[in-house]
Amino acid sequence: MIFITPDISIKEEEIKFHFIRASGPGGQNVNKVATAVQLRFDVKNSPALSDDIRSRLIRLAGRRITEEGILIIEAKQFRTQKQNRGNAIHRLIKLIRKASEKPKPRIQTRPTIGSRERVLETKKHRAEIKKKRRPISISED
Repeated sequence: MIFITPDISIKEEEIKFHFIRASGPGGQNVNKVATAVQLRFDVKNSPALSDDIRSRLIRLAGRRITEEGILIIEAKQFRTQKQNRGNAIHRLIKLIRKASEKPKPRIQTRPTIGSRERVLETKKHRAEIKKKRRPISISED
């Protein structure tokens, strides 16, 4: 059981690990041993997540989530499977914790008098610059 928050805990059976060869540190060993970890977690079918956390997690995951709703986290920073596995789990926990935070509702505010005046001043300045670009017309009186 992996504890994420006091309310959320995930069974270890829900997480699948695939070990793949990684580029990077490892010397000659990098070509022989599959030290990189690919963590797969089924977000859409996980009973541990509520609907609002699930939707926020899908939005936060971005390209790391497949069309089927499976979150894929790759960890290849370290030279050992154990360290990479721990890193992948840590990143999953961090992502779910972030998704479990309810977004603060935005309170709509009105622009201040000073900010409106600055906007109008900027518009006047731009209008003057554009007016100076116009060709000079010679009018006959």
